[in-house]
Amino acid sequence: MQKTFHLLLVAVLLCKVSAAQSFKTTADYQKFNGYFDFYYDDEKDKVFIAVEKLNQDFLYVYSLSSGVGHNDIGLDRGQLGNEQVVHFKKAGNKLLLVQPNLTYRANTSNLLEKRSVEQAFAKSVLFGFPIIEELKGTYLIDVTDFLMQDAHGVADRLQNRGQGTYKLDKSKSAFALERTKAFPENIEFDVLLTFAGKAKGNLIRSVAPNPDLVTVAQHHSFIKLPEPGFELRKFDPRSGSYPFTFYDYATPVEESLVKRYIPRHRLEKKNPEAAMSEAVEPIIYYLDNGTPEPVRSALLEGGRWWNQAFEAIGYKNAFQVKMLPDDADPMDVRYNVIQWVHRSTRGWSYGASVRDPRTGEIIKGHVSLGSLRIRQDFLIAQALMNQPFKESDTNSEPMLQMAIARIRQLSAHEIGHTLGFAHNFAASTNNRASVMDYPHPYLEFKNGQMDFSNAYATGIGEWDKVTVAYSYSDFPKGTDEGAALNKILEDATDKGLRYLSDQDARPTGSASGDAHLWDNGTDIPEELSRLLTVRKQAISNFSEDNIKTGEPYSILEDVFVPLYFLHRYQTEAAVKQVGGVDYSYRVKGDNQASVKSVAKTQQEKALTAVLTTLSAEELAIPAEKLGLFGPRSIGYNRSRESFKSKNGVGFDAYGAAETAADMSLSLLLHPERANRLVQQKAIDENQIGLEEVLNMLVAKTITRKVKNGYLQEVQFVINNATLKAIMKLGASEQTYPQVKAVVISNLRELKKTLSGKTSNKMDELIVNEIDQFMANPDTYKNEFNAPKIPDGSPIGMDCMN
Repeated sequence: MQKTFHLLLVAVLLCKVSAAQSFKTTADYQKFNGYFDFYYDDEKDKVFIAVEKLNQDFLYVYSLSSGVGHNDIGLDRGQLGNEQVVHFKKAGNKLLLVQPNLTYRANTSNLLEKRSVEQAFAKSVLFGFPIIEELKGTYLIDVTDFLMQDAHGVADRLQNRGQGTYKLDKSKSAFALERTKAFPENIEFDVLLTFAGKAKGNLIRSVAPNPDLVTVAQHHSFIKLPEPGFELRKFDPRSGSYPFTFYDYATPVEESLVKRYIPRHRLEKKNPEAAMSEAVEPIIYYLDNGTPEPVRSALLEGGRWWNQAFEAIGYKNAFQVKMLPDDADPMDVRYNVIQWVHRSTRGWSYGASVRDPRTGEIIKGHVSLGSLRIRQDFLIAQALMNQPFKESDTNSEPMLQMAIARIRQLSAHEIGHTLGFAHNFAASTNNRASVMDYPHPYLEFKNGQMDFSNAYATGIGEWDKVTVAYSYSDFPKGTDEGAALNKILEDATDKGLRYLSDQDARPTGSASGDAHLWDNGTDIPEELSRLLTVRKQAISNFSEDNIKTGEPYSILEDVFVPLYFLHRYQTEAAVKQVGGVDYSYRVKGDNQASVKSVAKTQQEKALTAVLTTLSAEELAIPAEKLGLFGPRSIGYNRSRESFKSKNGVGFDAYGAAETAADMSLSLLLHPERANRLVQQKAIDENQIGLEEVLNMLVAKTITRKVKNGYLQEVQFVINNATLKAIMKLGASEQTYPQVKAVVISNLRELKKTLSGKTSNKMDELIVNEIDQFMANPDTYKNEFNAPKIPDGSPIGMDCMN
């Protein structure tokens, strides 16, 4: 009894001491106890922080907890901003929030050397806070203005996107207390911000109820930095990881100042010596609890594929995907999150992360998946099926299953980015070796119907196991880590696995023979030929039964668009082999092959396949199908994903062919490709050169005869596009003189050929155009503009990281 009394007395005394040490200013404010204690004044809507951790680094992160909802504006719910290491520093009667410069460092125990580097490069003071009150070394500051600022740059983004000039209106802004929370190692603030201005753009008008007043929510996180013990792992360009870089001025002169490591989550085996061990702390991702079925199950399944790769390196249940608890905030740094993000337009999905800028350690993975992506895949499947709604309007299951298969893969793909992995756009040539590629559905006809069973790969790929092994393997003590990591990569090369990323695949003039987006097959031109056959059969089957009863025929046209352009990405892949180069990210002493041109036979095969996409037989929409596409119904106007028309309200069959032809031509006659063709011919006279390419192009288009009246007219449209593309190449400032010389020679021969024939109206037009070009090729104005191709990407795209 006496012991209990003494304990109660101690508790009372502690409460009194605590009360005595409370700030006078905050006596009536709501208090939140956490990494920093803070107070909320509900009468004035103000927030105060108690700072006792002076000169102690922590992490500051800002983000958007609610967004604008338009892909082209790019302000999405859950979008992360920059993470910054900061600390509070006392300066007179205020505290400064200082961001040190971590790009330039001196990793040394010599404090004077460290200081010399710190003083050599600028740091940033993010904000200054007058001290409201001090109590025994703890300072009370008002952080309201800091938190209620446009940290995320919403106003700048709206202006840069041409949507109008906006300013923050604090009278219409307030703290969102339901999402403002405190925890032992992080505190979270959420602020409703309203931007007032004059809307100028249609994008913001399409998503804001009042486009002159745009309200979003910004989130601020103050986070304790991770404990010591994270081990940096050296970056290798062959590894499939992103580089995390900084400059170390304490480096010996004979070594590089630039230090490159890989970003990764902290993962350690409980028993490093065991072949299979649980992790000290597994990597757990949480799926947005607002995700509907069947998408929810698909995202969970696809995300969990990564555990296959972690098991392959000896981890048991080290990677997990669960549902986000109902009381959890997706912006809370303690949760790796997969968010299901809605927009008014389809667009990118992306995987981002919060990292420790000192080490690259991934603290929070944050995936944003665009919810409209699944609808685009469904639309593709709807166009490809043979009369899916002839018997019933409920026959959606095959199409839904193809779309769901893509969503599983997309979940794994975006999570891969948050694990630290880059795109591998060469994986499609290695039997779909990576979920970090952009997959195009593999389609084939079976028994007169489109078969989607192999549209997308299932499970983690062989290359993905390599990237996980390099980034996350836990080696026993005494292991030469450098040698072990190098063996992982050399074994991958020996297995024939290839790795090339964005800079080698995205540019339309890129040189890689293997790195492409949305392609299939180890033999790329062969796959293009096969896909064109699939496309032709699907177009032949296309009918009013590709839409449901009661739907306007205008929807039928929208369904037809992705079918008509089904070959666009495989064409791009095949084109890149013309004047293409085989190469890899080699390092001295490795087992990868040296740089060489794509073999002549393969270049010729690719060129032949690409030229097929410039024939009227491939591009002309069958005349009997044109009756399906009339003027648009009221309420169903054309959009950026529709065919464009030079026929006013009428459907433009010529315009569709012209658009498709221009797509192929702009790829084939890209200035960079033309330059490479000239160079490769000069180096190896047995290779094909630009002259051979132009000769074959002209033979397959302008000088080719098509007898059918409708097909002949479509071919004339293609021929005109071809001539303009050749002249555009000849007038380009990005080409070498040798390219211009080849173009002029080719046009002279073409004029001679056409002038010696029985002329027709199109031949005369072409000869006249050539004469105008020859008169002044350097200043020739190419006024040819094919109808813009409807949106294709993202066909399931993610953010470029």
